[in-house]
Amino acid sequence: VQLQESCPGLVKPSQTLSLTCTVSGGSITTNYYYWSWIRQPPGKGLEWMGAIAYSGSTYYSPSLESRTTISRDIAKNMGYLQMNNLKPEDTGVYLCNIVTRTRTYWGQGTQVTVSS
Repeated sequence: VQLQESCPGLVKPSQTLSLTCTVSGGSITTNYYYWSWIRQPPGKGLEWMGAIAYSGSTYYSPSLESRTTISRDIAKNMGYLQMNNLKPEDTGVYLCNIVTRTRTYWGQGTQVTVSS
């Protein structure tokens, strides 16, 4: 199973970021998983943004909750991240991650640059 994030490239401040995470080479068939989004600003460590559980429940970092929505479409093998009102400090590499009982899958990450 491989995960691949979409490539939004350059986004302007105040715009909305929409990312997809596509599963290929298989399907997430387990009934226990957490599908997360993580980001890494330049020169800083990984920051967990939020996750959607197998149940459909969502969890968000308190600092990002007001601007972030995470969802998924299991039938399409796709996960989604939407973040509103982007700021320059949202610049970084964005990664998706799926954790099951036995495995952890990572996407390779996609660069998001917020600049006017």
